[in-house]
Amino acid sequence: MTVAPANVRKVAREALKIRETLPKSRQAGTLVGLARANQLANGENLSEQTLIRMRSYLLRAREDYRNAKRAGLNASNSKAIQAYMLWGSTAGLRWVNSQLS
Repeated sequence: MTVAPANVRKVAREALKIRETLPKSRQAGTLVGLARANQLANGENLSEQTLIRMRSYLLRAREDYRNAKRAGLNASNSKAIQAYMLWGSTAGLRWVNSQLS
């Protein structure tokens, strides 16, 4: 069991705050994504299985995130960026990879 570093917790907290300010139609995140964001933001212990699931999601969603960033979008106007941030964003992927290597 391990806890996400401060930078990953900060990204998840930021995504949750941004999501709160948006109308429901512009809010990203499945129930699983929201649960993960809350785990990260609250500094909860994460199992190896959770880290594996995080890596899987972050790798699958990375291209959508990159395309949205290249288009000049941000978490307030892109569900792809918002959802990626809920899972820890690029900092989360780097951290997960370091934990699973």
